[in-house]
Amino acid sequence: MGDGTVIRGVIETGGERLDKALASRTDLSRERIKALIAEGAVLLDGKAAKSGSIKPAAGTAFAVEVPEAAPAEAVAQAIPLVVAYEDEHLIVVDKPAGMVVHPAAGNADGTLVNALLHHCEGQLSGIGGVARPGIVHRIDKDTSGLLVVAKSDVAHEGLAAQFAAHSLERAYLAVVKGVPNPPKGTIEGLIGRSDRDRKKMAVLDPHSNRGKRAVTHYKTLSVGAQAALVECRLETGRTHQIRVHMSSIGHALIGDPVYGRPDSRFRTLLDRLRFRRQALHAAVIGFDHPVTRDRLRFTSDLPTDMVELIEELAL
Repeated sequence: MGDGTVIRGVIETGGERLDKALASRTDLSRERIKALIAEGAVLLDGKAAKSGSIKPAAGTAFAVEVPEAAPAEAVAQAIPLVVAYEDEHLIVVDKPAGMVVHPAAGNADGTLVNALLHHCEGQLSGIGGVARPGIVHRIDKDTSGLLVVAKSDVAHEGLAAQFAAHSLERAYLAVVKGVPNPPKGTIEGLIGRSDRDRKKMAVLDPHSNRGKRAVTHYKTLSVGAQAALVECRLETGRTHQIRVHMSSIGHALIGDPVYGRPDSRFRTLLDRLRFRRQALHAAVIGFDHPVTRDRLRFTSDLPTDMVELIEELAL
């Protein structure tokens, strides 16, 4: 498990709900226990617990990982930003790979929020809370590219409504293993926590009554002998959606440490290029300005590391 505190013990009385039993044995609330179970941070006899409602037998060993607390309030830090657009209501930034969007356990500072607080002199929407001011959506730490941040509450509410209505334009460029066949199509299914690994997402059984609807439209742009450059357009925005969806059809993103199995075909190349992330870039974002109603659209060129990877793969 991670670097937080780990609480260990044994279930003393059988027949009691797990969340209730653990709440009585720790200083954590039942809701906090449920959240930790959803994150895969609760183990029973060494295996991730699937639900707080299960009733483990007496003598079952448990371990609860409580992550380090996120900072109560993010601090401003003078971190360089690439700004694609900015006005009094919002800012569009081009995030580099390796930067976390907001502070959390293990990443207390050095995040996009820390940089924005300095750049915007604290003028960010408060709707996201003190640790996530202005954050309407996010992209993974090791994904590069565009995202929009709200500087005013009216902008936050307007942008959030567009995300909920799936009316934004979002296009990503991904380098995937193999060549998709057919070359373009739509991947649709429920995405939720994996039954095998609670720290991963997965496409779930449509009859499972779990997960959230996720839709990705993909189009192959260029191909090589072993890989392809693919454009993915999001109709929905679930956690790790593109990474999960492309992996589910047998074309995991090159460099993805979570959803792509180690592949000797690419290991030497990635080591030589020192490519240490999933090959995914948020290249386009378009939306209606929440105040002026003007349609805005921004594009971002591929970063150098992905350009080098594409050249080496002859895509």
